[in-house]
Amino acid sequence: ADAKRKLVNRNLSVSALRMPMPVESEETTARLIEKYVDLAANSGIENVIVRVEKNVAFEELDQKLSAAINRAQASDINILFETVGYLANTENVIGIINHFASSSVGASWNVRGTYFSAGESAETTIKNLGAYIKYVRLGDMKDGKTVLIGEGDLEVEKLLNALSSLNFEGFICAAWNEEISDADIVLTHFTNYISSLNRQRKTFDYAYYNRDKTGTFVWKKYDVIDATFSEVLDTMAENYPDQYAFKYPTLDYTRTYEQFRRDVDECAAALISVGVKAGDHVAIWATNVPQWFITFWATTKIGAVLVTVNTAYKIHEIEYLLKQSDTHTLVMIEYCKDINYKEIIEELCPELKTLEPGKPLYSKNLPFLRNVVTVGFDMDGCLTWEQMLSRATLIPRDEVRRRASLVKPDDVCNMQYTSGTTGFPKGVMLTHRNIVNNGKTIGDRMDLSTADRMMIQVPMFHCFGMVLSMTSSMTHGATLLPMPYFSPKSSLACVQAERITVFNGVPTMFIAMQSHADFAKTDFSSVRTGIMAGSNCPADLMLSATKTMNMKEIISVYGQTEASPGCTMSCVDDPLEARVGTVGHAFPNVECKIIDPETGADLPDGENGEFVARGYNIMKGYYKMPRATREAIDSDGWLHTGDIACRDADGNYRITGRLKDMIIRGGENIYPKEIEEFIYTHPAVRDVQVIGV
Repeated sequence: ADAKRKLVNRNLSVSALRMPMPVESEETTARLIEKYVDLAANSGIENVIVRVEKNVAFEELDQKLSAAINRAQASDINILFETVGYLANTENVIGIINHFASSSVGASWNVRGTYFSAGESAETTIKNLGAYIKYVRLGDMKDGKTVLIGEGDLEVEKLLNALSSLNFEGFICAAWNEEISDADIVLTHFTNYISSLNRQRKTFDYAYYNRDKTGTFVWKKYDVIDATFSEVLDTMAENYPDQYAFKYPTLDYTRTYEQFRRDVDECAAALISVGVKAGDHVAIWATNVPQWFITFWATTKIGAVLVTVNTAYKIHEIEYLLKQSDTHTLVMIEYCKDINYKEIIEELCPELKTLEPGKPLYSKNLPFLRNVVTVGFDMDGCLTWEQMLSRATLIPRDEVRRRASLVKPDDVCNMQYTSGTTGFPKGVMLTHRNIVNNGKTIGDRMDLSTADRMMIQVPMFHCFGMVLSMTSSMTHGATLLPMPYFSPKSSLACVQAERITVFNGVPTMFIAMQSHADFAKTDFSSVRTGIMAGSNCPADLMLSATKTMNMKEIISVYGQTEASPGCTMSCVDDPLEARVGTVGHAFPNVECKIIDPETGADLPDGENGEFVARGYNIMKGYYKMPRATREAIDSDGWLHTGDIACRDADGNYRITGRLKDMIIRGGENIYPKEIEEFIYTHPAVRDVQVIGV
């Protein structure tokens, strides 16, 4: 206790205790390892590092480590297996971790061991170990000798990029070398070398009334704000405590911003009680039910990462996502349409059958998954939503606030999985700064305020729901009226009964609403604006919405998940021709341009080329996929979208297709979107897709 107090008073921390001898050594006894765990717990040290240099039978490992691992789990200490010797091959590390199946067991990545001894690339190590990596020992080598970092054969920048793809926030230890042992020299060189790589994230330093003076909003339009999601909710609750945040038309859930914050704090405490820590991944597999929103805001409040899950996923897709994302806790409903989520998870995790609810899960198929929380149904081995919330009393609210205070705007808060058209789906890591400011800018251009009532019919697992709808509204104090799932009849009834001012949708949603029998008798007089985006958005369909749905300020947004997602957008007061015929102009503080996809040269207005962007909205990277990240974001920070576009003289952009979809006939480039728009002019055509064969 005295050592811990002295460290705290001096604002110091010890990153780890490292056992001097390997586990298989006679000098390393079970009792000695337990003493190291006790010492770490008493001194506030998170990690104890052990080595296994030979292929040791599991029986011997059990004898020496089982008691220490149990003690470590009770004391919230990590026992980390160092990647040296037999464990330099990280597949062997995974074997041991899976054998012990404990949340207190992880990996200490000794780079010299994996890279130089085992010949394993950094990307392979990241792929194998993932979030098990809690500590990194970074050292270089040249001609078989240890040298200072940057003076050997280690590709340091690639390794750091690989580590960034893991969203690693732990300690990095500078390894010693054979010729220089002076700490001042080693550490000073290490610091200077890492600083020379210029890896610091760039920062941007760039009650108001809406145009009609019917509502207000907090932040000045187009300012980039330094706020986490927790701080956004606090700001809304403090400025608009009695403003409705949520009013479900079809469910019994209505909350003011202050009431919603209390729900979020309760859920945050409950998540902490089941072991969720900062950086852990919490997946939500559900439609637009209240628990989706509560889980999102609670997860991000305590520094964890919300993983969105497509409600249409089948067993192989959800298994891949939960494995690749290293999901710690899954919150799920029972089913959606014809997909039975309960049966899928029971098949993937047969261990649930004999698990006591509330105890941590250790699944062979999903080794990171510790909790499954069910919404609206019971399942063996799982806490129900209500049972999880009942545990909130175990955690003081001060602990929730303390964790929220440690979260920074550049921390990852969300992982969205791409469609995987170019291979397996990729987990896009988005930060608080990315999403909060993207949503705020969208709300600024829509002129959202406390006067607006947004119907949310698009799915929350997609950026269209999470950013363009939820975040845009909640950064402006608007009221959300979510629909659990899309139904044209329910949406039309909501517009009529709730006097909706804004709603978003993909073209097929607008077509379905316009084609429904209730459309003609629906009163759209309250509607002001909305976003039509997604696939092909024909100008005629957008024009139709301005007339038949009173959506006179309709606009479109262009972007992709990797850009949080918006890059370009019109303003509600832009000319109608620009709003329906283009995807608008660049977001403030976001650079956009058109380049030649072959040469990379900038192209003038009017010429088709690849759309690229950079700014505060660009993702941190793909989770555990550094190579894919490098392919998407170049060395100058430009995100290459793969979309073909052109810019007009007014600075508005028009998307004409995908690089992969472009048809070359007789040396001429033909873009599917242009053909689609021509076919769409025929009065008998409701929707069209052109595909190259």
